Amino acid sequence: MGERAAELEREDDGSVTPRGLFGNVRKRARRVRVPHQAWLVCLFLSAAGIGVAVGSWRNLCANCPSVAQIYTFEARQTSKLYARDSTLVYEFGEQRRTVVPLASLPPHVPQAFIAMEDRRFYEHNGLDWRGIGRAAIGVLRTQSLSGAGGSTITQQLARHMWTERIGFEKRLVRKLKEWQVAMALERAYSKDQILEAYVNQIGYAHGWYGIQKASRSYFGKDAVDMNPAEGALLAAIANRPERYSPLNNPDAGLNRRNLVLDVMAREGFLSADEAAFWKEEPVPLEAASLPRAQAPYFVEWVRGILDDRFGAKLYTDGLEIHTTLDLDMQAAAQAAMERGWARIEERTGYDHPTYDEFAAANEGANFANLPYVQGMFIATDPETGHVRAMIGGRDYVHSKFNRATDMRRQSGSSFKPIVYAAALESGIPASEVVVDAPVVQDQVDGTIWRPSNYDPEFLGPITMREALARSINMVAIKVGMRVGLEAVGQMASRLGIRTEVERFPSTAIGAAEVIPIQMLEAYSTFANLGTRVRPFPIVRVESADGEVLWAPQPERTRVLDPLVARLMVSMLESVVSSGTGNGGVRLVAGLPYDVPAAGKTGTTNEGSNVWFMGFTPNLTAGVWFGMDLPISIVDRATGGGFAAPVWGEFMREVYFGNSQDGTEEDGVVATGPLLSIPEPWPNPRGLVTRRVDSKTGTLASRWCPAEDAYEEVYLPGTEPGTVCDRQAQPVNRELQPQGPTP
Repeated sequence: MGERAAELEREDDGSVTPRGLFGNVRKRARRVRVPHQAWLVCLFLSAAGIGVAVGSWRNLCANCPSVAQIYTFEARQTSKLYARDSTLVYEFGEQRRTVVPLASLPPHVPQAFIAMEDRRFYEHNGLDWRGIGRAAIGVLRTQSLSGAGGSTITQQLARHMWTERIGFEKRLVRKLKEWQVAMALERAYSKDQILEAYVNQIGYAHGWYGIQKASRSYFGKDAVDMNPAEGALLAAIANRPERYSPLNNPDAGLNRRNLVLDVMAREGFLSADEAAFWKEEPVPLEAASLPRAQAPYFVEWVRGILDDRFGAKLYTDGLEIHTTLDLDMQAAAQAAMERGWARIEERTGYDHPTYDEFAAANEGANFANLPYVQGMFIATDPETGHVRAMIGGRDYVHSKFNRATDMRRQSGSSFKPIVYAAALESGIPASEVVVDAPVVQDQVDGTIWRPSNYDPEFLGPITMREALARSINMVAIKVGMRVGLEAVGQMASRLGIRTEVERFPSTAIGAAEVIPIQMLEAYSTFANLGTRVRPFPIVRVESADGEVLWAPQPERTRVLDPLVARLMVSMLESVVSSGTGNGGVRLVAGLPYDVPAAGKTGTTNEGSNVWFMGFTPNLTAGVWFGMDLPISIVDRATGGGFAAPVWGEFMREVYFGNSQDGTEEDGVVATGPLLSIPEPWPNPRGLVTRRVDSKTGTLASRWCPAEDAYEEVYLPGTEPGTVCDRQAQPVNRELQPQGPTP
C-alpha cells in the first residue's frame, strides 16, 4: 500500500480521526483547558444576549395594541342615516363598512379568501412557517424585502386593524410587529371570528371597505347573495386592490379572479367543472348603479348636529340615526324647484350663465359665488317641527353651502306678517284703514329716504288686510312705525328670528337679513296658532345594538295668543286667495281651493331675492330664489312670479299626487297623495266676527255700497262701533316716523 496523504489515528473510544493538514483536531481540542472564569463570562454573555433579545421582542411592539385591546376590539362601523320610513339614506364613516356575520355568507365566499390568501388558515397559530420560509428564500434570491410575502390572514388583519401602530413598510421590524399582534389575535379569537373580521375590515379599492360595501358597489347586491365568481373576484382584489379591481384593470382583474377559481378547485372547494362554469361570468367594468345621494344638504345638516354631540363615535360606532326626512316630499320639492329654475332661466332678459352652461364648462367642486341662479326649499311639520324636505342649493357638488340653514338675505315683503302680528297684538284690527301714500323720511346721514311700492301707483285708503294681500310697502311702514319698531323687533325674536333686526322703518318691508329656516319657524308659529316649534331633523339615535342614545323632543314655546295667531292666519289666507300669492299658487301651480293655504310673497330691491313662505294646517314650506352675489336675478323678478308657483306645485303633489305632471312616457312615475287634505284652521272661542265696509273700516250699513262689505274677524273689544256712512271720511293714518332709517 502506498503512502497515505493523511494518517488515521485511533481514539480512545475506538473512533478514527483523520490527520492531515490540520492535524489531530479533536484530540488537540480536548487537551485545551478552559479556565473556570471564562466559562462564567460565556454564561453571563449568553444570558445577557437572551435578555436583550427578549427585551427587544417585547419592546418592539410597545405601541402595538395590547391583548386587552384585542379582546375588546370592535370593527369600526359606519353610522346609518334613515328617512322617516326607515329607508337608508346615507352612511357616515371614515371607512364606510357594514359588518356581515361570517355565518351569513355563502360558504364559497370565505373559501375563496382562504384558498387564495391562506390555505392553511385553520392549521396555524397566526404564523405560517412554510410561507415564512418561502418568503425568506425569496428575499435571499432577490436581495430585497420589497417582494416578501408569507403573511397569513391573521397577519393581514392585524395590519389593517392597526395601521397607525404597525405601519405598512416592507421591512423586518414591521413583520415582527405583525407576528406579535397576529399571535395575540389567535389567542383572543376563534378562527371564524378572525376570518369574519378580515373580510369586513379590509379595503376592496375605490374607498370601499368591508365585504358588504364591496359587494353592493361592484355587483349591486348584498354580500349574502354573491355567487362563486363574485366571491372569487373580491378575494382576488384583496391581494392588491387597486391593481386587481376590474374597474381599473379589467384584464388583470379577470385573470386574477380566474386564478382564484382554479385554486378553489385545486383545494377542493369547487369542482373543475364548476370553476370552468364560473370563469365564463364577466367581471364588472363599472360600479353598480346605486341610489344617488338623496337630500345631501339635509344629510350634512344632520351630520353637523351629530358630530357636535357624539364626536368620533359618529364615524366608528355604527349608530342608527332615524330622521324626519320624507323622501317622497323631498322628491316633490326637488321636482318643483327644478321647474322653478327652468322658468327663471327661460325668462326673457335672463343674462346669467345657465346651470347647464356652467356645468359643461367647469369641472370641480365647492365653487364660491356660483354665477347661475340658486335656490332654497324647506318643508316642516308645524306641530312637531320635523323637517320633511330640504334643498340648500342647486348642486351640492358645486356648493356645499346650505342656503336653507346658513344663508342671510333680506326677506322683502315676507317679513310683513311679523309687523302685522305686532299690530294685531297691540289691538289694531285687520280692518284698520291706512292711507297708501308716499313716505318721506330724513335719515341720520342727512339724506332723504323715499321708499316705493312695487307698483308706482298709490291706492289711498286701504285696510291692513288688503294692504298685506297686495303687499303695499307704504302701509307696512306706517303700521310698523305706529306699533313701534321695538315691538316689531321683539315680535320677530319671539317668533324665532335670531338674527339682528334693526329698529329702522325699512325693517317693516324686509330690509333686515334673515335665515330661511328661522323665517319658516316664524310662519310655523302662525300655523300652530301661537306655539313656536324649533325645526329639527332627528327623531332618535340608537347604538349599533339598539339602545336609544338620544331622542330629542320638540322645543315648543307658546309665544303668541292663539286669537292673534288665528287673525294672522286669516290675513295670510287672503294673500293666497286674492293677493300676490294667488296667481302663482292657485293659477300657475293649480293648487285647488280645497286645500286651506296661507302665506306671503317677498321681493327685495332689483329682484335680487324672491320668496314665498306659507303653510297649510299640517305643512309649512318656504321657497327662495336668488344669486349667490346680491344682484338682480332678472328684470321684474317677484316672489309671486317665481317662488309661489314652486310652493303651490309642491303642495299640489303632496295633497293630490303627481298625475298632473306628466305620464310614464314623459318619464314621470305616478305617485299618490302624501297627506290627506286637512280641515281648515279652527276659530278659537273669543273671536268676534263683524260685517264691515272695506273703504272705511266701519260696520257695513245700507248707506254704503254692498259690494264693499266683507266679513272681518276681531279680537274682543277691537271691533268697530261706528256704522258706515260714506258722508264720513275714512281715518287718515298719516303716521310720523319714530326712528332713524338706514
